[in-house]
Amino acid sequence: MIEQQIEELRAELNACIEPAERREIEAELEIAQAELIVMLAEKDGSIEAEPPF
Repeated sequence: MIEQQIEELRAELNACIEPAERREIEAELEIAQAELIVMLAEKDGSIEAEPPF
């Protein structure tokens, strides 16, 4: 699911010409990639994403 979103954002970014829209897509892509990294780290047990309290 998140992988598909990342691929769609990459495709949008490649097709985008307008600078403002490009920055918005780049930000969305960066967030999606960070979410994927966290999900993978949780899955392999290298981090725990639960609140520390």
